[in-house]
Amino acid sequence: MLKFIRKKPPKENNEENKTWLERLSNGLKKTRSNFTESLDNLIRGKKSIDKELLEDLETRLLLADIGVETTTTILDQLTQEVDREKLREPAALMDRLKQILTELLEPVSEPLQINKKPFVLLVVGVNGAGKTTSIAKMAHYYQSQGHRVMLAAGDTFRAAAIDQLQVWGSRHRIPVIAQQPGADSGAVIFDALQSARAKNIDILIADTAGRLHTQNNLMNELAKIKRVIKKIDPEAPHEIMLVLDASMGQNALIQAQQFEQEIGVNSITMTKLDGTAKGGILFSIADRLKLPYRFIGIGESVEDLKPFLAKEFVSALFN
Repeated sequence: MLKFIRKKPPKENNEENKTWLERLSNGLKKTRSNFTESLDNLIRGKKSIDKELLEDLETRLLLADIGVETTTTILDQLTQEVDREKLREPAALMDRLKQILTELLEPVSEPLQINKKPFVLLVVGVNGAGKTTSIAKMAHYYQSQGHRVMLAAGDTFRAAAIDQLQVWGSRHRIPVIAQQPGADSGAVIFDALQSARAKNIDILIADTAGRLHTQNNLMNELAKIKRVIKKIDPEAPHEIMLVLDASMGQNALIQAQQFEQEIGVNSITMTKLDGTAKGGILFSIADRLKLPYRFIGIGESVEDLKPFLAKEFVSALFN
């Protein structure tokens, strides 16, 4: 006798059903646990702002990788306001800290403006930062905004990077210009730009080989790619975006400084914020370099990379 087994309905992907702010807040839980939640514990039961509380606050800022210089700036400002009796209650101290952190990030909260066609976005960074994955997610984002997108598989040193973009492009019907592993990266991106112009593409996103900021020969290759692109469009690339891994902490700042010095980085995308308690590095880099953040990433889904908004980020960090 046959038995009919009723299948259980598939479980809903609750993470996908959450709003972006909810997912961002969840993605920042490690940093929040190490920082804002511990601060709540510090001020609980406190009736006044004393030296011990300010010292504990300083420790928490440093543990979140906000950095010595930025932490000193924040503490100096808070101490002055306490001394002038502008701040009296511990709860008010937390509100003021949230305001100062928002003010640090607001000048670098600048979503990318696509104001050329084709807009050439050159993406750089070290291996392991999530560069190629972020490119795929950015392509998805701009495609969802109605833009015609093309990808250039310029990381010819890694066959896996070429395959990754080709598979992803095929799945989402986004053209990918690629050559064999080991091909000249500049030639790949040159061909891609010619194709983008011919096919009326809005945005060309070009991958590049992952490199350490200390590898001068590879840094020189990035300069070569820029020169090759300018043969077609003197204004290109219109943006050089550095992808950084948030879990690197202060080393991410060192990477950003070196890339900016060597090739003139225009902006930053920060990835892997969900895997670290060092999310405070965003404040340190913003304070030191003043480079705009374009995107932040908090997961593996294509929906987990979104344009950076200062108030949204700080709100998720404190809630």
